[in-house]
Amino acid sequence: MLVQISYPLTHGAARDRVTVAVVLLSAGTALVHAALTRGIRWAAGLLVIVSGVGLVAEMAGIATGIPFGCYEYASGRIGPEVAGVPVVVPLAWTGGVYPVWVVAGLLSSRAVGRVSLTAVGAVGWDLFLDPQMVADGQWTWCSGIPGLPGLGEIPVSNYLGWFGVALVMGGLLEVWDRTARDSREALIVPVGVFGWTWLGSALAHAVFLGLPVSAAYGFAGLGVLGIPLVRGLLARRITLGRRGHGTM
Repeated sequence: MLVQISYPLTHGAARDRVTVAVVLLSAGTALVHAALTRGIRWAAGLLVIVSGVGLVAEMAGIATGIPFGCYEYASGRIGPEVAGVPVVVPLAWTGGVYPVWVVAGLLSSRAVGRVSLTAVGAVGWDLFLDPQMVADGQWTWCSGIPGLPGLGEIPVSNYLGWFGVALVMGGLLEVWDRTARDSREALIVPVGVFGWTWLGSALAHAVFLGLPVSAAYGFAGLGVLGIPLVRGLLARRITLGRRGHGTM
């Protein structure tokens, strides 16, 4: 969180270093939590599934424009590349999708519901991520497909691509999760990361980064999961409070 807070305060090469640090810390947080709650083997599978699918999708996107649309990364800014894709980018998928997937599991006990919510949440996250990174020049779009109102430089195909890729990730994670031990009582870290991403990004975009449009889109997009999450947590707290009061 402290590294992310420093992002608006930096520029140029320093901001690039902060970007890489945020990605590494986010992915590390996801993998450490997964290892502690589901086992090292499961965490390794998480990395292979999410970063692997993310890398393949990004390589295909750079080469063909499918599934996101025509775009390219700025060269040499955030580290080494594979087929035009910075190596840290697949790790960003892991750091971002994991907390969304955990929250989706809290909101739906059915596999179809969880996978669908994971895809919706991933798109919500990208409604923050893409405008921020485009504004910083980390990648540029060359697609002629129109974008959302106020975000015309980012084609709608990008969000459709994110939805499809995240569906694949979520489906594979659902299958993989059948091999893990239950971890429902150790969710404070990914839920906290999700909440910070949702509310912190909305505040940062609106106040510090000069991106009010993406602040609104991202808040609404992640709010599809965030609002029912908050309601559920408040209801649980009220229920527990009443039980505690009844035992006094």
